[in-house]
Amino acid sequence: MELTKPYYAVIFTSITTEDNMGYKEMAQQMESLAKRQTGFLGFESARDQLGISVSYWDSLGAIADWKMQTDHLFAQKKGREQWYKWYKVRICMVEREYEFGNG
Repeated sequence: MELTKPYYAVIFTSITTEDNMGYKEMAQQMESLAKRQTGFLGFESARDQLGISVSYWDSLGAIADWKMQTDHLFAQKKGREQWYKWYKVRICMVEREYEFGNG
């Protein structure tokens, strides 16, 4: 994913509860919705016991708009009430990147 720098990354790290019925479906809906937001650049995610999702944005304003999007607000509330034992959000400016590929 080659993006024009600098850009922003929102790193969402979480541990879910055992009763997380509906979580996967909501996460897929939020990813689909985020992709349609102005300023969205990309998304990467991995989940084992610890989940890490990173969304990429062109500005802090786009991140703020996403945080306040109505359906996203509903998902945040449901997450705090039902799905998350713990989470942390980090917002970072990406100034440089590199990658390796063998194939």
